[in-house]
Amino acid sequence: MHKLFLFIVSLHITIFSFSQDMTALIMKVKTKLDQVNDYEADGKMKTDVAFIKAPVGKVKVFYKKPNKFRLKKDGGISLLPKGGVSVNMNSIFTTSDFVALAAGDAVVGGVKTKVVKLLPSNENSDIVLTTMYIDETNLLVRKAITTTKENGTYEIEMSYGQFAQYGLPDKVVFAFNTKDYKLPKGITLEFDDNEKQLTDAEKLKNKKGRVEITYTNYIINRGINDSVFK
Repeated sequence: MHKLFLFIVSLHITIFSFSQDMTALIMKVKTKLDQVNDYEADGKMKTDVAFIKAPVGKVKVFYKKPNKFRLKKDGGISLLPKGGVSVNMNSIFTTSDFVALAAGDAVVGGVKTKVVKLLPSNENSDIVLTTMYIDETNLLVRKAITTTKENGTYEIEMSYGQFAQYGLPDKVVFAFNTKDYKLPKGITLEFDDNEKQLTDAEKLKNKKGRVEITYTNYIINRGINDSVFK
């Protein structure tokens, strides 16, 4: 009985220790991202959704602390899922109200990463769980998988280049389940003939969506008017 008690105490200490270590790592990444008060970025967006024909288009992205984010696409239609879970790491770090747990190591894009699970302490948070794959050497989030109450699960994978010092990616790949997708106005579903008898919900059920943004330029910390986000 005494040995069992010592084992349980030891297990709790180990879990607490991992949690503390991972919280420190998360805060280091957050500190790096906090260098950026705002940015404006140009890029190209490629949408790969089975039922939508969308050409590669130019986009302009705006961000301002703590959580203002807007993506404008040529033609006026932004094919991102409902809920505004943005292709933007800063939005995930808007709160320090979480528990960070170590979940091993993994390789993402040829880079060794620490896997960290973030559990929100606030039970009213729309986010249920975020799993981050962190490049500990460079303090960069290489991949994040977020599960929400209202808008399904999303996966973001990032590649970095000349703006890595600010934690800003050169390329973002955003993947989601189309069953959680709300079509923008003016978009028509285009399915194969053998799917035409199904309901929209049945058509979307097992399909995947992917949005890829390649950034060509960032303007950082020059100031952005709040009217841009209205």
